[in-house]
Amino acid sequence: MRLTVGLVSLGLLAACDTGTEQRDAVASTRTVQRPYWPVPPGAIARGTAAQQAALAPPGPQVTPQLVATGEERFRAFCTPCHGVGGRGDGAVVSRGFPPPPSYHDERLRALSPEQIVQVITHGKGRMFPYADRVLPEERWAIAHYVKRLQGQETGSPQGQETEGP
Repeated sequence: MRLTVGLVSLGLLAACDTGTEQRDAVASTRTVQRPYWPVPPGAIARGTAAQQAALAPPGPQVTPQLVATGEERFRAFCTPCHGVGGRGDGAVVSRGFPPPPSYHDERLRALSPEQIVQVITHGKGRMFPYADRVLPEERWAIAHYVKRLQGQETGSPQGQETEGP
């Protein structure tokens, strides 16, 4: 019995092709290596037009649902640095990170929702871009929620408009 198993195993091993005769033509990682083809000038990635259209001013119509979505996304992405009230007193500040400016500073109160969307998209100062983490519609929602926060601070109606584009 052992002899039979041993002969069958030896026969199977002899039939295996290790591919060593072609090893010189294949990279050690066994990947297919293709030449580099540069992207043609003027080429645009798929989906770019739709993304740019979603980011174009004036953005979606401001509704209570949009502001509620903005609050939810703000709490998820912005409060670690900016704090719940937008004063720059988030959790990372208590751990030694330099505080971001308060949304209630006059300089930031003067920003339009379009400018806030651009900052969320491209980042500014120590803030890195959130374009790969936050959808364009959610960026608009966050921007309108920030304007609502700023309006609540002074009691002014700023950020409470419900008119659309």
